[in-house]
Amino acid sequence: MHLEITTPDKEIFSGEARLVQLPGIDGSYEILENHAPMISVLKKGKIKVLSSSEKPEFFEINGGVIEVLKNKVLVLAE
Repeated sequence: MHLEITTPDKEIFSGEARLVQLPGIDGSYEILENHAPMISVLKKGKIKVLSSSEKPEFFEINGGVIEVLKNKVLVLAE
């Protein structure tokens, strides 16, 4: 699936991901390939991204929103 993580200042990640773990306001959750469409609010925490490499990448955010639609994940983060 394609993942974009964007802040008001810059794009911090754009590429293919196998798994995205997010800090939701009601708890942490994961997005995988072919996930159902959704929009959700995020709280302060870390986004974990597993791409084609086996080493996970982490991005610290202060909150935001996520949209999942047709294997594209868009994170608008603070």
